[in-house]
Amino acid sequence: MNVITLQQPKKIVFGINSLQQLPDDDIVLSSDKILFLVAVPVIHLIQPTINKLTETGKKTELILYNFPGEPTFTQFEQLLKQSVAFQPDCVIGIGGGSVLDTAKLLAAMDGNDQEYNEVVGVGLLKKRMKKLICVSTTSGTGSEVSPIAILLNEATETKSGIVSPALLADAAYIDPVLTAGLPPKFTAETGMDALCHCIEAYTNKFSHPAVDTYALKGIQLIAQNLLKAFENGNDMEARSALALGSMYGGLVLGPVNTHGVHCLSYGLGGKYHISHGLANAVLLPAVLRYNLETLPEKHAEIAVAMGIEPKATVRETALAGIEFIEKLARKCGIPASLTELGIAENDLPALAEIAINTKRLLNNCPRPITKEDAIGIYSTIM
Repeated sequence: MNVITLQQPKKIVFGINSLQQLPDDDIVLSSDKILFLVAVPVIHLIQPTINKLTETGKKTELILYNFPGEPTFTQFEQLLKQSVAFQPDCVIGIGGGSVLDTAKLLAAMDGNDQEYNEVVGVGLLKKRMKKLICVSTTSGTGSEVSPIAILLNEATETKSGIVSPALLADAAYIDPVLTAGLPPKFTAETGMDALCHCIEAYTNKFSHPAVDTYALKGIQLIAQNLLKAFENGNDMEARSALALGSMYGGLVLGPVNTHGVHCLSYGLGGKYHISHGLANAVLLPAVLRYNLETLPEKHAEIAVAMGIEPKATVRETALAGIEFIEKLARKCGIPASLTELGIAENDLPALAEIAINTKRLLNNCPRPITKEDAIGIYSTIM
């Protein structure tokens, strides 16, 4: 086995109503000034916690996050100014992936002597001065347990990844109750994103048995519960299973990360502002078919993890798994083609150019992807 480094928060608190423990968390109790970055749709769920801390004498500052998708560098700078003005010793992010990514970067960049252009990339961010708690309200990105944050570079219309142990939270709270109000559309898109994390980790060029265990369990949980949660958002058993699957998907991002699906989706999000989970969901079957001949056994194992009965051959089993994903996506309202997302044939070269310049992920692909290959993959789902 190759050497691998597993990275995760110092503490993970998982379970129904686990958020109720937050005011008594040692990290909170040892903090005097707490900055809350909260997604607008869940503020009513979090306000009692903020009120309780204020009543105990804690100084709190609430910033509502209402940007669509990943924050741009300019938007992040605005939020950073607010953080610097308040001077918190603890940052608590509560929301989906973009909120948590932003909270992680606020905690890292407030008081840091590094500039933005010095931290974009892998291992370049050296330290974090603030305590950090991440509370997930979706079951998709896994950001609450990952060492990764994404910003949108508005100048280049591409996403910039910042990967560093300094972005790992001191504590992650995963309370399935917070996901109950997530609309079906976002339940589907974030759930498919989590499925992509697990599948791309398992089929990654740098996959590892220590990570494969998380990935396969995540695939199983998500495949068996996404439709249930989509159809009934108050099904807490399904919500809990999705939250756990998403957590496993987040834990695999640090050691091995994603590859072709995320690589090809970056332009869809950065240039055309298609939501991250939706872009990944549409691309996933096409990338699986592209990689199938390279890793037939692993693709078959993914199918079996999702509940597919083994077929006469490994390849048939793998194809049945891909078909299962396609059917699941359709049942959850995910479009089948890029055309339905407003993408035209003449957009494909620009999308492919963005994809092949996303080296951080491109290097993980089990089968190399050239610009021509990328255009070919996009073309199969037009």
